[in-house]
Amino acid sequence: MGININRVTLAGLVVALGIIYGDIGTSPLYVFKAIVGGNPISDLLVIGGISCIIWTLTLQTTVKYVILTLRADNKGEGGIFSLYALVRRHAKWTVIFGMIGGAALLADGIITPPITVTSAIEGLRTLEVFKDLSQLTIVKIVLTIITGLFIMQQFGTVSIGRMFGPIMVLWFSMLGILGISHITDDLSILRAFSPHYAIELLTTYPKGFLILGAVFLCTTGAEALYSDLGHCGRGNIRMSWIFVKSCLVLNYLGQGAWLLSQKGQILPKDQNPFFMIMPEWFIIFGVLIATLASIIASQALISGSFTLISEAMRLNLWPKMRVNYPTEMRGQLYIPGINTMLFVGCAAIVILFQESSHMEAAYGLSITICMLMTSCLFAFYLYTRRVWTGWILLYLVVYLSIEFSFLFANLVKFMHGGYVTVVMAGGLFLVMIVWFKSRKIKNRYVEFVRLEDYLPIIQELSNDTSIPKYATHLVYMSSADNPKEIEHKIIYSILNKKPKRADIYWFVHVDVVDEPYLSEYSVQTIIPNEVIRVEFRLGFKVEQRINLMFRMVVEDMVRNKEVNITSRYESLSKNNVVGDFQFIVMEKFLSHDNDLPLYERMVMKMYFFLKKISLSEERGFGLDSSYVTIEKYPLVVAPVTNLQLKRIIHH
Repeated sequence: MGININRVTLAGLVVALGIIYGDIGTSPLYVFKAIVGGNPISDLLVIGGISCIIWTLTLQTTVKYVILTLRADNKGEGGIFSLYALVRRHAKWTVIFGMIGGAALLADGIITPPITVTSAIEGLRTLEVFKDLSQLTIVKIVLTIITGLFIMQQFGTVSIGRMFGPIMVLWFSMLGILGISHITDDLSILRAFSPHYAIELLTTYPKGFLILGAVFLCTTGAEALYSDLGHCGRGNIRMSWIFVKSCLVLNYLGQGAWLLSQKGQILPKDQNPFFMIMPEWFIIFGVLIATLASIIASQALISGSFTLISEAMRLNLWPKMRVNYPTEMRGQLYIPGINTMLFVGCAAIVILFQESSHMEAAYGLSITICMLMTSCLFAFYLYTRRVWTGWILLYLVVYLSIEFSFLFANLVKFMHGGYVTVVMAGGLFLVMIVWFKSRKIKNRYVEFVRLEDYLPIIQELSNDTSIPKYATHLVYMSSADNPKEIEHKIIYSILNKKPKRADIYWFVHVDVVDEPYLSEYSVQTIIPNEVIRVEFRLGFKVEQRINLMFRMVVEDMVRNKEVNITSRYESLSKNNVVGDFQFIVMEKFLSHDNDLPLYERMVMKMYFFLKKISLSEERGFGLDSSYVTIEKYPLVVAPVTNLQLKRIIHH
């Protein structure tokens, strides 16, 4: 591990700009356009709107995320699942916050690429040459860019990642300079720093409260800030935020000052104040830089989604999927299944909504839900750290009232497209809850027995030459946390199913711990050279490559003369030939002998469907299929008890 998350370096700052601030940094592309909408431009609308933006960025992003939430690091890692891993041993029910937040964050990853890329490409219309660019052409360009982006994922992003930082430095500098060059258009815009105007806009402007839905778009990337804590470190995020926030605020002030010079007019639909404040000669460069920035913003969210799903898989909240590691860089991974899902989602949104102004309606609703969940988990985290209850209550009152206000303002968008992200988040949440609940139902059935009760009979079986030998080394994956216990089904498999005679029986248990990158093991020799238990303790971010890890353990034990792995067949033993290893993986199927309530029957049906389309057990553990035998056994959760059967006697 060994990374100091409070250290600040120039390279770290540039990387932070490239990875973290894409989403929040590209918001000036569409926020003001959404606030003004079809309303006539007035002092209150513009100054109140900017005041709302400044105070949202201050309270929501600076105070909640940059100052407070970044403190909740899990051995240097951040994000909603890392936060859940920190508190889960104190309260099991916090899992619901983690699942809802994770699903909402994934749904957000599906809508961010379309809205940012479309907003950037629509900027071409500001140019005289492209004034009549049709929406269909824009949709085609956007789809081409998004397709390219998703195809690139499989190769890893280290090489392009190095360019991200400098491009984002250029982007933020451009935002700041454009803003400064227009503030003098109307210096009264500086009144926006007073929260008085924000309150006035929300309370006195017709439907003013609903403007919050548009204002909220300025802070949507705040959650990504926390998720990327492990990549960039707290110090780098906090320092770079000062630069980012200054550039964002300057740009919003510049857009506002330009708008005040258009007082009384209604902004044409194809005009975006972001591009209108650019000099004519610069627009084409502006569109180009905006497009690059929007691609970087999308990339950060896609990578974030991969990390999120891989954490969910380790925490047993998501079906196992194939994970590739395209580069050597730590934390860089690629999940083909999720890549396809995100691509289909993004393309569907581009085709469904077409214009960025329509996408704004769908945007923001799911991320508000995610922020609410983070607030709840963080408050519970403070409680576990014995923080004074008064502070926790103050935190909850302030942030729940802010976020519920945003949620209600965003709910108005529900019928205009907000339902799309809610349905997506709902679907993702359903997968998580089914996977989680089915485990609970299955665990009611798993029966553990004391291993020592069966050791004599296992020893006798091992020495019984009348039974043909099944393998020299027989390895079972066990889910028993207690080293003195073993699942009854494993004993049944060894003794009853077809007696499996072996020289050494290995029981391997994997324990996923709350520390992100822990990787250690312990060995317990129950009977020397006959029964051995190996326990792996792996962090929730560590890839489970049990095949390689087990081989390392065995080699280590051979070096220490703790085990003899040569074959026991005379001819092979004489020539020091290593015995064969056979893994047994137990797969469950739902038995017909079950009498489950309807709700649980539905959960189990969905679970087995998900299991069918996800990665098999042996691939999930990283085992080589040539050494694996799959044994199917019936899952009887609730045996049928009310079966009536009557015997009749023939005279």
